[in-house]
Amino acid sequence: MSSSVTARAGSFVQVLRRVFKLAAPYFQSEEKWRARAMLLTIVALNLFYVYVAVLGNEWYGRFYDALQTKNQAVFWREVGVFGWIAFANIAVQVLKFYVTQLLQLRWRSWMTRSYLSRWMADRTFYHLELARYGGQAGKAGNEGQTPDNPDQRLQEDMQIFTSATMTLSMGLLNAVVTLMSFIGLLWGLSGNFSFTFSGTTYQIVGAMVWVALVYSVIGTVITHFIGRPLIKLNFTQQRYEADFRHHLVRVREYSEAIALDKGEKVEREQLDLRFGDVLRNYLQLIKQQKNLVTFTSFFGQAAVIFPFLVAGQQYFGGAFQLGHLMQIGSAFGKVQESLSWFVDNYDSVAVWRATTDRLTSFDDGMRAHAQRDHGLQRTPADVLRTDDLAVALPNGTPLLAGAALAVKAGDSVLLQGPSGSGKSTLFRSFAGIWPFSKGTLDVPDNVAFMPQRPYVPDGKLRDALTYPNPATNFSDDQLRQALADALLPDLVARLDDSDAWSQKLSGGEQQRLAIARVLLKKPAWLFADEITSALDAQAEGVLYKRLAATVQAAGGAMVSIAHRAAVGDFHNQRWTMVPQEEGANGGARYRLNTSAVQPAAV
Repeated sequence: MSSSVTARAGSFVQVLRRVFKLAAPYFQSEEKWRARAMLLTIVALNLFYVYVAVLGNEWYGRFYDALQTKNQAVFWREVGVFGWIAFANIAVQVLKFYVTQLLQLRWRSWMTRSYLSRWMADRTFYHLELARYGGQAGKAGNEGQTPDNPDQRLQEDMQIFTSATMTLSMGLLNAVVTLMSFIGLLWGLSGNFSFTFSGTTYQIVGAMVWVALVYSVIGTVITHFIGRPLIKLNFTQQRYEADFRHHLVRVREYSEAIALDKGEKVEREQLDLRFGDVLRNYLQLIKQQKNLVTFTSFFGQAAVIFPFLVAGQQYFGGAFQLGHLMQIGSAFGKVQESLSWFVDNYDSVAVWRATTDRLTSFDDGMRAHAQRDHGLQRTPADVLRTDDLAVALPNGTPLLAGAALAVKAGDSVLLQGPSGSGKSTLFRSFAGIWPFSKGTLDVPDNVAFMPQRPYVPDGKLRDALTYPNPATNFSDDQLRQALADALLPDLVARLDDSDAWSQKLSGGEQQRLAIARVLLKKPAWLFADEITSALDAQAEGVLYKRLAATVQAAGGAMVSIAHRAAVGDFHNQRWTMVPQEEGANGGARYRLNTSAVQPAAV
């Protein structure tokens, strides 16, 4: 039993540490003085609210005594006093609500921007996804270092955490202050309670205080055992909801491909599967919440009549007047309510605890990424050169080992090999975004990397064309010329049209738009990954000639990945990924063979 209590206490301390780690940065940030001032204002308003409640309790005694004695003058005087107490109560609640909401808004704004900056810095968003799909996704209870659904963490969990932390912490403060204010009052009002047992008379000093304490402790213990499963269920519910939402977004993004493949049935099955998880877990939540609500409702209703049952005998015996009894009932309610704060807020605490665990795993994942060992040493240079380059998959499987490659200005290299051999992964290593690479890499400036599937943002066409640079960096004539050179004459007059271009443009048009970006920005070094796979041979030839001419004019080089043999006409070197026997060359699956080819005239 003692070990179980110790473990729970340790778990509670651990939760508080997680909350402090998440909450403290804002109150130590550049907004700290405003944040602290607002927090102190809320605390002061809570203290004043409790003071008004004490005045209200004293008013109960005077008012009900006036009713019992039929003292009309005192009755009307106390009606006026009640007006002032009610006005103060309303004013402090409105002001407390307003300041609390402002603080929550500012806190959420700062926290979201801070986490967004960390998530988008140093390609953390990309590396966390790699780690996730490498089988390291975070689990319930904060296991693992890689979070799932960072979009939900940044949007929904931030809002829940800031709101719940303020609500619960101020509620707990209010409960503690109320307890301290009313427990002495209840002690004095209770007097001594006497009873006889086995011929011996016993006296209990401050009996109503002890009754409230025992009543609340019993309720808290029972509530914890009934509601404990809610923490894990809430954590899992948030994950299932995010997975369902994520798949809905994927169906929308790939709507054309799904429609062409007639994949509606499969996608519907996948959505039903994910939504089924949502419903099953939510049903478990409902069952647990039903049990919790059943007990807390009974507990709360019983607390209304309980003090009158205990103190009623003394009242009917003439020990005190009606006003005194009403004061006891009011004070008992305040003390019991304060001691039962955990009972009344258990469901909210469970959601808050689950949200804290999810945000902590997100924070830990980003910290782990920031502290990771950068095995690939990148150095600026006028050539591309690797020394002892090793490239692996996220699961640790080595693709290449000990690779020594060199590309100088004027070269044009074609990288080929079997599908899945790691050609694109080698490009990611050159770009510095692949975290599973080791060795030394010299990289030139003014580089452009073109992935197999270009990213085309929604919005104005001019912004999609110049992405990620501002469209204002280029004139309209430059933009139109780039589109024309990329064989997109139909888009020349649509620079200011807004659309979902990734859905509107065909695969070939998207590839040509990406080529238009390169022709517009004129990089010296170009790394192109299957950039013409959706184009016909004639368009491919025209565009490769223009890309090669652009690179040569800038005094750089071009490295391409392509399966089509005709692309080799625009390159003077060939790198080939060749499978090798298991255990050879450090256990890598492939080795790179280099050879010279005779390019076609550009």
